[in-house]
Amino acid sequence: MSATLAAAQAPAPVQSKSRIGSIDLIRGALMILMAIDHVRVFSGVPAGGPTAGVFFTRWVTNFCAPGFVFLAGTSVFFYGRKHSDVSKFLVTRGLWLIFLELTFLRIAWTFNFDFRHYEMAGVIWVIGCCMILLAGLIKLPLRVVGAIGVTIMAAHNLMDSRMGKLLEGMDANKFSGLWKIFYVGFFAGPVQFAPNGPNLIVLYSIIPWIGVMAAGYAFGDVLRFERRRRDRLCFIIGIAAIALFMVLRGFNLYGDPRAWHAATQGWNGRPPMPGFFSFLNTSKYPASLLFLLMTLGPMIALMPWMEGLRGGIARAVALFGRVPFFFYMLHIPLIHALALVVCKVRLGYVSPWLFTNHPMGNPEAPAGYEWSLPLLYLVWGIAILLLYFACRWFAELKARRDDWWLKYL
Repeated sequence: MSATLAAAQAPAPVQSKSRIGSIDLIRGALMILMAIDHVRVFSGVPAGGPTAGVFFTRWVTNFCAPGFVFLAGTSVFFYGRKHSDVSKFLVTRGLWLIFLELTFLRIAWTFNFDFRHYEMAGVIWVIGCCMILLAGLIKLPLRVVGAIGVTIMAAHNLMDSRMGKLLEGMDANKFSGLWKIFYVGFFAGPVQFAPNGPNLIVLYSIIPWIGVMAAGYAFGDVLRFERRRRDRLCFIIGIAAIALFMVLRGFNLYGDPRAWHAATQGWNGRPPMPGFFSFLNTSKYPASLLFLLMTLGPMIALMPWMEGLRGGIARAVALFGRVPFFFYMLHIPLIHALALVVCKVRLGYVSPWLFTNHPMGNPEAPAGYEWSLPLLYLVWGIAILLLYFACRWFAELKARRDDWWLKYL
């Protein structure tokens, strides 16, 4: 995953004594975790697997997209308390994010210009789409927005039992592209807008992510409460989400089309996954209710604890959280470039595989290319170090200036 950032959120709440420090810390931590998965994309290491190291290298990054989208909604809430042009800003920023996903980020992921045959709708795309939809939703009462968000998150898996029939003959329907963009995602195949392309692989469908953003928007009101009440509510909401996940997942009751079984699921032709891994292996595309409970629950529950963190490490992590979109736009081409260097050093040449359609649509890595996990984490550490200096410079620039265009970076 790349994915979701948000990396492309509305501006964080204006710096003040009332600022919720845990928001920047959480966003910064999510950015750092996200980079692990994006290094993995270029390392040739599979997205999960039967060994603990490979499985958790991927699994720990599952928290990123839900956190990005949820806190994007929260940031919109705080932005709206300071500005009157919220809907206009959401539409223009949403369109800007979609444009960047299909242009700059498309090139950053692939280092090729074959736009005719490959486009990908990733986390920045879906944040942009959801911002445009949220521009209309915020006209409703806050509690209604929250209720709509939670309902979408909770109810969309009712479609699971009907999905097989709905997919039959879908490509024959002239509206199939819209249906795939809104819910099915890339598992239904690329969305072809013209006889000869371009093809759009929908990695993040709009549902349920618009529900996540709407719920995050309503959650912003919780963060306005005095500290003790806010902490208590965060803990209750987070623990309740975790408990609901345990019950629904444990008994395979509802909320994920992929049932878990003890040591019976293989992974891309590899050996079966141990039962505990299978238990945590929920569906991300499209994101199931259990996937969202598993990721958002711990994040919300930990917010009171993160609020009290101090020290140099906490400040460094929060720095990334203050400039998340800048981080996101920079980290993909940086990681891709580092992968070219690693390949040259290890193999003596730059593999053509690094110029294929990452992170989806690319072929299997060539024999002998796959990195070890220590090398993956070494490159990740180098990338984070380089990004720290770049993000510190940009954060200082934003602190000195208030140019209108800085809101879009």
